[in-house]
Amino acid sequence: MMNRRLALAAAPALLAAPALRAQGAWPSRPIRMVVPYTPGAATDAMARLAAQKIGERLGVPVVVENRAGGNGAIGSLAVLQAPPDGYTILGSASVHPMARQVMKAAPYDPVADFVPLARTARGPLVLVMDPRLPPRGIPEVVEAARRDPGRWSFAVSSLGAAGHLAAIEFNRVTGSRVEIVGYRGTAPALSDVAAGNAQLMFDAALAILPMVRGGQLRGLGIATPARTELAPDLPTLAEAGLPGFEFYSWYGVWGPRALPPEIVARLHEAVTEGMREPATVQRLAALGFEPVVETQPALEAFIRDDVARNAGLLRLAGFQPE
Repeated sequence: MMNRRLALAAAPALLAAPALRAQGAWPSRPIRMVVPYTPGAATDAMARLAAQKIGERLGVPVVVENRAGGNGAIGSLAVLQAPPDGYTILGSASVHPMARQVMKAAPYDPVADFVPLARTARGPLVLVMDPRLPPRGIPEVVEAARRDPGRWSFAVSSLGAAGHLAAIEFNRVTGSRVEIVGYRGTAPALSDVAAGNAQLMFDAALAILPMVRGGQLRGLGIATPARTELAPDLPTLAEAGLPGFEFYSWYGVWGPRALPPEIVARLHEAVTEGMREPATVQRLAALGFEPVVETQPALEAFIRDDVARNAGLLRLAGFQPE
């Protein structure tokens, strides 16, 4: 009888043993990182760097998959619909938590349904213009846009992105009414500005400065307190006529909210430790970025505050979700 009772007591532990072994073995196969935008832009570059660091620290390949469309919803939804086992994660940017503010019928709640695993880096925005246009600086741009607003538009990589918010703030502080047009990523938006189909754009220095140096775009200013060594001839937006105008884009990694806490902790550690390696810090600096290192709870609080601030800016602009 005693042996039977011992066997019954041991049964739950025996049944749980395979699950515990499976958890302990994570990761045992490649991880997929979905990027909900087109290749080649800052979001894609930062996601690929994070994927590299995760792979190096966890010892498995991390495969990046670009799934653009729906203002980031297609790729983000693919992550949310995947099993919450740590094998499908999201590499995105500050636009991701803004989904419910910029989409009329967002298919998910980006704050409640996703767990932020880590921020990777942040970088300043640069304001650029079609170089064929006659204005040479921001005061002339504002004057021309007020005189003939129908001939001016802002291209933005995605609604709710840092560049979109900066364009709203530009209109607010200058009293302009430049139309804001959303695109499916940075690359098509920049192409339209370079082709003259749109006239202005804010985006990360990583994506924009090479085109400024190549003459495809004219740089009007960078949204930092002081000039950067990456482009010492480019004035700050404060110097160019917009006092106190500072805007940064930031990038991060998310998973489904149901992700087990131990996997959240391991992914957080892999990203944050990888991004603060001296060689990585130097690499980021050469691209105009700085790593962001914070605890996972601090990241949750940061995102809540960031969403509240940006939602307030959208309300002030009278923005209507599309």
